[in-house]
Amino acid sequence: MHLNSLPFFLFLIGGIFCQYDYDPVGYYPSEPDYGYAHPMYGPSTALCAPECNCPVTYPSAMYCDDLKLKSLPIIPSGIKYLYVRNNMIEGIEDNAFNNVTDLEWLILDNNHLENSKIKGKVFAKLKSLKKLHMNYNNLTEVVGPLPNTMDDLQITHNKISKINPNTLEGLVNLTVVQLQHNQLTEDSLSGVFKGLNSLLYLDLSYNKLSKLPRGLPPNILMLYLDNNQITNIPDEYFQGFKALQFLRLSHNKLTNSGIPSNVFNISTLVELDLSYNQLKSIPTVNEHLENYYLQVNQINKFPVSSFCKVVGALAYSRVRHLRLDANNLTRADLPQEMYNCLRMAADISLE
Repeated sequence: MHLNSLPFFLFLIGGIFCQYDYDPVGYYPSEPDYGYAHPMYGPSTALCAPECNCPVTYPSAMYCDDLKLKSLPIIPSGIKYLYVRNNMIEGIEDNAFNNVTDLEWLILDNNHLENSKIKGKVFAKLKSLKKLHMNYNNLTEVVGPLPNTMDDLQITHNKISKINPNTLEGLVNLTVVQLQHNQLTEDSLSGVFKGLNSLLYLDLSYNKLSKLPRGLPPNILMLYLDNNQITNIPDEYFQGFKALQFLRLSHNKLTNSGIPSNVFNISTLVELDLSYNQLKSIPTVNEHLENYYLQVNQINKFPVSSFCKVVGALAYSRVRHLRLDANNLTRADLPQEMYNCLRMAADISLE
């Protein structure tokens, strides 16, 4: 067992690459990288908008990035992957996708899109659409209606404060929803995710939540709620989740009085992040938890019962990485029986 080390954890799931990079001060969660194909720009195919590039080696993709466009180009039939990033587009006309109703990916990051300038039901026409990315725009609501073929919706770094409860209705294939860096409150999320039983990855970090949202689908695998204003967790809030493995609640306003005693006793949970809160003792977790982040709280005691109800030959915690740095604990505060309980631990950080 190595004290005072800095753990580094990577996981790869469902084509999403998520990473925590830790430094001595804190951590900075990076944006997921979907590994887009960036072809070597060479000769473009004949069926391409003249200002864009449709590589001969990847003819179903059209790249219109960094062109200072103020409107979408004419999209020829046959294009299935459209990249129009880093432009100046404010709106989308109702007929914009008439030639490409079988478009599968639409990537519109870093533009000036506004809800009032997106006409009609323009996205509903895209009967094969799987990925819609509209990060870094000026949207105040989640766009819709959307086709039920969608599996990946990203609208981060906008000004979204409202989601119509019907906007995501019927999107039974939706697996990924990223809404971080917006202005969402718990009231604006009421009923929004109902029926999304394929949803595995939900990121609501960097919003204005003061309470945990109700009505989340039971099959969520990764739930990120960090950097909000959450003060407490309702009793049995997580009991309806069947597969939750990764839970982030860092950078909130949680205190021990706002955390019921067994609320994190979740047998499926692999990683729990409660760092940067106002905790004075260690919340109890299930013995199957592997990564537990508690740095930068006010913790001043180390009860072994937080990790092990009993300790024995087959009864012990599976925690491998435990961060307790920037609390009120020293190595002398660690009870001797901790080492038998945490026999799997590779990293316990105190400073």
